[in-house]
Formats: sequence, structure tokens, C-alpha cells
Amino acid sequence: MSVSGHSGLFKFVSQGRNGIIVESFSDKKRMFVNATQKVSSLGDIAIFTDGDEMPLKDVFKKIHESNPGVQAPDPKSSPEELRNFMEKVMPEYDRNRVYISDIKKLVSWYNSLLALNLLSFEEETQPAAEEEAKAAESADEVKDTQEKKPKPEKKPKAPAKESAPKKTPKKAK
Repeated sequence: MSVSGHSGLFKFVSQGRNGIIVESFSDKKRMFVNATQKVSSLGDIAIFTDGDEMPLKDVFKKIHESNPGVQAPDPKSSPEELRNFMEKVMPEYDRNRVYISDIKKLVSWYNSLLALNLLSFEEETQPAAEEEAKAAESADEVKDTQEKKPKPEKKPKAPAKESAPKKTPKKAK
């Protein structure tokens, strides 16, 4: 995840009273992030394209496919070099809405995740398909067992008891 006002990437550690506790990937320091600060999960971030937005995960995959195992250019490279890199990797990105600062963050995050060996694109597709197949099978099994069980008959409700009118005590004179 990304925390506004702080550079680098963080991982969620724990829920706090009024926020969350995160740990930096770079220096392993933990910090408290108040609930009022903006926190973005990398799964929620997307890049503008000429058509629909492309999730960051897919952009990272395209970078990896164009340069397998090789780091992206340095985020401090010239703006022209960063634009050329982005056009090479993702020619359909929206040049009017994706700023140089966005490209710098993108390559910085990619390089960080690559250095920490947290990018694995081959493993993600196969287990996801297997999990979906297992979930479908278990849903079918549950459905089969529900169809076999006879439904219990409902018992009629007993009529509600009427309560006797309450007597009010007489006042003494």
C-alpha cells in the first residue's frame, strides 16, 4: 500500500484504534497511520489509458514482459526517458492524464517490488483458476446436500395468551 505524505511502499501489519499500523518495505520500520490519512492499496490503483483504466498489476505485468527480470529506468531519469519507457511498455496510456510524477511512482514501485522479489506473474494465473474451480465444486456439493435433505415441517404457533387486566391499587384517604 501507499501512504500519502510518505515515500515508498508499506505492508499492513495490524488494525489500531483510530487507524492502522504499517511496515515499510525499505527499512522495516513500523508506523501508525491515522484514519484521516489517505492510504491506497496497490490493487486499487490504475493507470489511465485511451480506453478503460488498466489496473497497476497489469501494468507491472507489461513492464515485466518487456524487460523480464530487469529493473525499470531510474525514477530520477529525465522526463523524456521516462515517457519513452512508458510508450514502449504501454503505448495506449493516456498522455494527457498520466503525469511524469505518476510514471516516477510507477517505476519506483516496480523497482522496489522487483528488488524484494514480490512480483510473480506466472504463479498468479494458475492458482486463481484452480481456486475458482474448487470453489465451484464445493458450491455444487453444498447445493447437492441441501437438495437431499428434507425440509422440516413448520409447527403452528400457539395462540398468544391474553393477560388479565392489571388492578390498580386504591389510594388511601
